[in-house]
Amino acid sequence: MNIYDALKQVEDKKAEYFKWKHDLRFDRTALKKTEGEFLKAVERKTMNGFIKWEKSQEYKALLLLMLGTQTANDLHEVYQAVLEKAKQGEDVNNFIKLHKEINESAKIANEVFKPMVKEEGTKPSRKLILD
Repeated sequence: MNIYDALKQVEDKKAEYFKWKHDLRFDRTALKKTEGEFLKAVERKTMNGFIKWEKSQEYKALLLLMLGTQTANDLHEVYQAVLEKAKQGEDVNNFIKLHKEINESAKIANEVFKPMVKEEGTKPSRKLILD
């Protein structure tokens, strides 16, 4: 499950707050709303309810999902940097270690994708399973 799927299961105003606070906008052409603009958009006078919600298990779970995605992106950047050094003959041992770690993680990630049963007259396909 990704952060956007999880946010669909949260009360609308809380989901909007989470996206606003962590800048999870799809439209990067529009400026991020100020606190006042955000409060007006969700028809609230204060942030108190949202601040209280930040202490909840629901909020913490959303935060972990978001951080998991960010960590994967950071790992990609680290991999690219280590790869460039390894190609130049530097840091080859770190590249090998990182490669092994990524392969282990990839095995876990592959469990997300399960082959579908081939139906008669159709091509076999893969199905994304979100837990």
